[in-house]
Amino acid sequence: MDPMSTTPLARKSTNAEIRARFDNDVERFTHLETGQSATIDAPLAMELITRAAVSATVDIGRVLDIGCGAGNNTVKLRQVYGRNFDVDLLDLSHPMMIKAEERVIRAGANKVQLWQNDLREADLPTASFDVILAAAVLHHLRDDADWQSAFTRIYRLLKPGGSVWITDLVSHEMPAVQAMMWHRYGEYLSELGGEDYREQVFAYIDKEDSPRPVTYQLALLKEVGFSQVELLHKNSCFAAFGAIK
Repeated sequence: MDPMSTTPLARKSTNAEIRARFDNDVERFTHLETGQSATIDAPLAMELITRAAVSATVDIGRVLDIGCGAGNNTVKLRQVYGRNFDVDLLDLSHPMMIKAEERVIRAGANKVQLWQNDLREADLPTASFDVILAAAVLHHLRDDADWQSAFTRIYRLLKPGGSVWITDLVSHEMPAVQAMMWHRYGEYLSELGGEDYREQVFAYIDKEDSPRPVTYQLALLKEVGFSQVELLHKNSCFAAFGAIK
């Protein structure tokens, strides 16, 4: 059994359950450096995906932040880019989106549009975005069809030459490596907050998340049409990567 999850996909958290947890955790996610402390190398990953987005995209006029949370990644992108752009914020949690809207406007965003919805269901405009950010959100996808549908959707939402940048929890193809990496992650969590904290994080990952290997996701990005893919960083059970249309 994969040590990352013992809960079958059919019994994972629903969107409503995930939304309820994040509705009650807005304040924690409003800090650029510490909002994702349970994620190894979170500040570095955010730095890398935003700098990669700026490096790979000639002109950023409109950005979609999938699972925007409190807006950290878009705020960071605005800091790195140094110029304003339009922002579309998508999240299941309304309180998260409101906080994100407030923060990205303060950071200098132009027009801001809110989408309280699932990526797979939102009526987003095709071929409209220069950059798509997806941080700590795609691990909520479930079976292969779900992953295929979401990645195809991301491809279609981007303008030609646009790019998507992802940071996320990932699993591993080799069971022995999965077990080793999971043990290392447990040690990190114990050092961060003690054994009770480790068990708390492991419990909600088991209930909510269904991550896939970064190798699987890079191959899928190519399969749905992306011309170039890039792995920026990987440490233990977390990776930062992206692709250009």
